[in-house]
Amino acid sequence: MSVNVTIRDVPNDVRDVLAARAARSGRSLQEYLKLQLVDLAYRPLAVEVIADLRRHAASLPPLDPQALIDDIAADRQ
Repeated sequence: MSVNVTIRDVPNDVRDVLAARAARSGRSLQEYLKLQLVDLAYRPLAVEVIADLRRHAASLPPLDPQALIDDIAADRQ
């Protein structure tokens, strides 16, 4: 199911830029804006991505810096 969304007081120049982008993509302004809103809604925010990365990093075993140095040195020999 979908709903109608109204955005009031959009500056004319902003509307013109969006209409031009819609035309370049071969879409109506309504279709173009709907696709942009769907993309915006499902694109994760940077803060969400960072939180996911931190949770993942916390689940990994701790690193021993000296073991890494020793492994790199062994690989070079």
